[in-house]
Amino acid sequence: MKKGKRYQEAEKLVDRTKVYGVKEALDLVQKMPKPKFDETVELHVKLGVDSKQADQQVRGTTVLPNGTGKTLRVLVFAKGPKAEEAQKAGADFVGAEELIPKIEKENWFDYDVIVATPDMMGVVGRLGKVLGPKGLMPNPKSGTVTMDVTKAINDIKSGKVEYRLDKTNIIHLGFGKVSFGTDKLLENYETVMNAIIKAKPAAAKGQYIKSVAISTTMGPSMYIDQK
Repeated sequence: MKKGKRYQEAEKLVDRTKVYGVKEALDLVQKMPKPKFDETVELHVKLGVDSKQADQQVRGTTVLPNGTGKTLRVLVFAKGPKAEEAQKAGADFVGAEELIPKIEKENWFDYDVIVATPDMMGVVGRLGKVLGPKGLMPNPKSGTVTMDVTKAINDIKSGKVEYRLDKTNIIHLGFGKVSFGTDKLLENYETVMNAIIKAKPAAAKGQYIKSVAISTTMGPSMYIDQK
């Protein structure tokens, strides 16, 4: 695949033989040629676990101190007082069974995160085949199946991110925008890395963090020294 001119210019700034300190890498991100949009800065962490083993899963959430730079739209499945609470807390959409045909038949996906009260999971479960592949199914581990809908909405709106292992034992996660600058990105990076380290499964043996790389949406990767 042919690389664009801007990518090639960015690539010239990166020493492929080098392992960077995180601050050094984030400083370099600021020097790279910019596209017309504010790129996300992404983290890629390869772990020494086996994602096929149930006792070696790594999944959780953390709230980034400087947010994600994205305004997330929240859909809440709730009824009665909890639906009213969700609306007051700033949910973008609130509903129950009536939303199922809209999602199934009209391909309605004008939201980024779904929160559900536990009593609504029977309803939401009927959408598993549609929501599952898009990573939208609410889950107690990510705090999106809860009676405390106010906290869930506030956390999401203020910069909560979910980290989870993929099939290749890597966690991919956006942790801010290039426009944040080095210091804010560094704070977000340290928050995510501390959360991933704390989430180390008891069954994990040997070296837990195999490698860490950061990149921008359209830019080259840089490997980070984890010492």
